[in-house]
Amino acid sequence: MCELFAVSSANKIQVTGLLKEFFSHSREHPNGWGLAIFDEGGQNVEREPVRASNSLYLKNRLSAEIQANRMLAHIRRATVGDVDFRNTHPFVKRDVSGRTWTLIHNGTIFEASVLSPYQYSQVGSTDSERILLYLVDRINESLENDWNSFDGNERFHVAEQVTRTLSQGNKLNLIFDDGEYLYVHKNAPGTLYIREKAGEAIFSTQPLDGGSWNEVPPDQLLIYKDGTRIYTGEKHGFTYVEDPEQVKMLYLGFSGL
Repeated sequence: MCELFAVSSANKIQVTGLLKEFFSHSREHPNGWGLAIFDEGGQNVEREPVRASNSLYLKNRLSAEIQANRMLAHIRRATVGDVDFRNTHPFVKRDVSGRTWTLIHNGTIFEASVLSPYQYSQVGSTDSERILLYLVDRINESLENDWNSFDGNERFHVAEQVTRTLSQGNKLNLIFDDGEYLYVHKNAPGTLYIREKAGEAIFSTQPLDGGSWNEVPPDQLLIYKDGTRIYTGEKHGFTYVEDPEQVKMLYLGFSGL
């Protein structure tokens, strides 16, 4: 599938070494890399539909010290969608209030009728992009219903509904950022880990060198601000268990065979 990396911290931290190790995993995930770094002025998204270890741009980028207190990174192994720039994570979308949502995904959507309409409006062809479009549409609906009282708690509620809905029958490891909070969800065992201390939380699909890593609690939405968990959703129980035949059929369908 893919691998995810994210940072939520009260202060900027040095992440160059962690990123170098993370992107070295592109041997098994050769179909694109992406990086989103956030600051008070917004965000900077960099991505290429090439193997991270083959990218001269990324090599030069990582030759300098990178510090951040909010960051997303992704390496892709394509399952749904061609290998091109439009299908390279992170995906970015603004809601009607002007808030920017940025999303990375590790997993596969096998069945989700609510996502089907977005195949006609999305820029690329991935199920991951459709997840973001669906999420932002649900946010927009809630905003339009009650603009004046729509706050962080309402965003949490909508995001929890979306992850619960899409987890049923699907592998849904997601990390997304709304410009203020970092949202984390996984429903596949052994596929996302956290290294944390006071005011600092780092997430990675595989534990990286340095510090003690623990598995992210499954089947519930977790929300962080400045490195501290500020919301823990209810467990939904839709743990993903891989079905080799289902995966085979997806690949056959994607290849047109």
